[in-house]
Amino acid sequence: MPVEITWWGHATCVVEDTNIRVLTDPLFARRLAHLRRRRGAVPPAAARRADLALVSHLHADHLHLPSLACLAPGTRLLVPRGAPRAVPGLRRLRQLRITEVAPGDEIRVGEVLVRVVPALHDGRRLPVGPRRSPALGYVVEGEARTYFAGDTGLFDEMAERVGPVDAALLPVGGWGPYLGEGHLDAGRAARALARLAPRVAVPVHYGTYWPIGMDAVRPHEFHAPGDEFVRLAAVAAPGVAVHKLAHGESVRLEVAR
Repeated sequence: MPVEITWWGHATCVVEDTNIRVLTDPLFARRLAHLRRRRGAVPPAAARRADLALVSHLHADHLHLPSLACLAPGTRLLVPRGAPRAVPGLRRLRQLRITEVAPGDEIRVGEVLVRVVPALHDGRRLPVGPRRSPALGYVVEGEARTYFAGDTGLFDEMAERVGPVDAALLPVGGWGPYLGEGHLDAGRAARALARLAPRVAVPVHYGTYWPIGMDAVRPHEFHAPGDEFVRLAAVAAPGVAVHKLAHGESVRLEVAR
């Protein structure tokens, strides 16, 4: 059975594996604070259906309470350990089955096993609040092993902690003209790809949201990261098939174990 990966913009993807739908960092907003959606339609209702949703860290463009409230009652939701304490609004989403996780945890849903892996990123609920929760990545293991990196910088143990994977969903940009610490740009993402050596990669976390009023400020940082990642990955990891998806587009991965 093929594994299907669909990118809906920013860090929101659907991974369908062994009849389980996994949704990553759900964000269904046209506007979020000072950000507006400049490319891609807001995911339709059908795209929001999931057996399991994953939240990588507490930043509002990854843990977005109104988007999580759109999930169907009974949806399983994995969040970083300490998230309900740091984000009290999570506790009001009583229709969801929320599980707090940390690196090293494993959660099984149907025939899919989700491994929780570390990420190098600020895990606080900014702009205020102590560092109460870890930033996470996830490996979805069914017919394939699909790595969702969330937000992360490049770290020495990445390949060891993530383990062998068939597909990697890697952030290659951001939502503003400058990337801070703990992020992958196109170049660092290509280096991460060389370490992870999956069969397939999909660039995410770029080209969707941009600050209002900043259209003329370094606009190439909005438009270019996907193409730049394709170019650099061809040099750093020539054996990996990179699929630069349009919003709402899918790629199928045939896996023979």
